[in-house]
Amino acid sequence: MGQKKYEVIISDAALNMLDSHIDFLARVNVNAARRTMDEILDNIESLQFNPERFPSYENRFLTDSHYRKMLSAKRYFIIYEISGNNVFVDYIVDCRQDYDWLIIS
Repeated sequence: MGQKKYEVIISDAALNMLDSHIDFLARVNVNAARRTMDEILDNIESLQFNPERFPSYENRFLTDSHYRKMLSAKRYFIIYEISGNNVFVDYIVDCRQDYDWLIIS
């Protein structure tokens, strides 16, 4: 029996966040920016298989969180939710910054 495959959908907001992070990094080191972007996109693509392997996203503002988070490229959280056969990537945030406000807005 084959492994269940999910469709991964990246929101426009998440793509804009990724673009912002990569643009900032590219101002310092273009090669590092390319490597970081490739790693993040590879990690997102891996959510096609077993997206439940990552922990629930715990947020002090949410009591019943349906989000999960995956650490990517050592400092970025990919925050996503699973619905049916889909994985929706909603946020890509730098884990060194306060990002809880994103989830409640």
